Amino acid sequence: MRPAEPDWAPQSVLYECNVRQFSPQGNFAGVQEQLPRLKALGVDILWLMPIHPIGKERRKGALGSPYSVQDYRAVNPDFGTLNDLKKLVQAAHEQKIKLILDWVPNHTSWDAVWKQKHPEYYSKINGDFTVPLNEHGVPIEDWSDVCDLDYGNPDLRRAMIETMQYWIRECDIDGYRVDMAGLVPNDFWAEARPALDSVKTVFMLAEWQDEPDHFKSCFNANYGWKWKDVTKDIGAGRQNALALDTLLRFLNNTYPEGYYQLYFTQNHDENSHNGTEAELYGAAADAFNVLAFTWQGVPLIYNGQEDGLAQRLGFFERTPIRWKKYAKQDFFARLCSLRHSNRALWAGKAGGAVQKIPNDAEDRVYAFTREKDGDRVVVVLNLSKERTTVTLRPGSASTGPYANVFGRSTLQLTREITLNLKPWEYMVFSNK
Repeated sequence: MRPAEPDWAPQSVLYECNVRQFSPQGNFAGVQEQLPRLKALGVDILWLMPIHPIGKERRKGALGSPYSVQDYRAVNPDFGTLNDLKKLVQAAHEQKIKLILDWVPNHTSWDAVWKQKHPEYYSKINGDFTVPLNEHGVPIEDWSDVCDLDYGNPDLRRAMIETMQYWIRECDIDGYRVDMAGLVPNDFWAEARPALDSVKTVFMLAEWQDEPDHFKSCFNANYGWKWKDVTKDIGAGRQNALALDTLLRFLNNTYPEGYYQLYFTQNHDENSHNGTEAELYGAAADAFNVLAFTWQGVPLIYNGQEDGLAQRLGFFERTPIRWKKYAKQDFFARLCSLRHSNRALWAGKAGGAVQKIPNDAEDRVYAFTREKDGDRVVVVLNLSKERTTVTLRPGSASTGPYANVFGRSTLQLTREITLNLKPWEYMVFSNK
């Protein structure tokens, strides 16, 4: 049995907002000012990185990690007040944008309110508090600024659920992106979901990919980490387009029917720790953004991507985005508009399954169609640095006229059609 799902979730585009870096002000008001622009871009769900006060004990860097939560029931004063957050949520809702919070259930800061008031909520090793433990029970030494919570304690479970309910009731938020969801026992999530939905039906996104039963206990979507790794490999020439076939078979065999994942070329971890989109994907970046928007999941825009973000945003310091002329706004807006208007691209059971289009260059060209209730898209991607001439042989069900999403031309798709593709060229066609 799948958990409840808000009816707006399958067609949505997520936008991750690093509040600290998003605006010159670095606060909620700075986010609120840009809501009309995000609406025009096509954003449906605004995900705020953690909004709580950050611990000082064992802090990393000048400002600390947003994921070192000092008080689950308070707002980081650098961002504003609780009332400022409420105003932001209300303003987002007025723009028909949903808002979800980043939730960090596995650990707190070392000087957290809970640790002072409820030390029994925490894991102990030989009687001592500990850094978080990985899925094998081994301490994660690099996470030295946070302290592990013990989900063997029923009182902690109750407190965590009540606190998650608090933000839904108090601020009318629409769900959570859950940090390291798989380090928390899945039976907790099965307990939490109905309690959250008793307040309102929420959207739940798990930052985890290794627990298929998350889709049964609590979560509507999980993280496409494998997708990110495979696409980076293809972009770097370490794998070719055929790797996507292998990946899709693995995902379809691993997760329950109707599953969907979050796909991205950038997020806060990738950008801060591994590199910008240009560093990670080079000339292939736009092709893989097109794939993220048209494959079987939900796509993510990381703040600044619509501006061609060319900087790594600091994780522990203030390095505000240097906004310029929003060079990629039209590119992403077209993809968002297509996703909204063409049901074939919706996620899970609400959309159409990926159907490969046979071609004579499948190690380089990834071509597919998706169809739902008469809506259809055709996507052709040259996932190589070579100029490629390819002959596609779609089935008769896919033939007919299509509009070019990235141009004014039309395409008459026939049973056999030859295309000349530049390196990393993408083509997207819609029948409506």
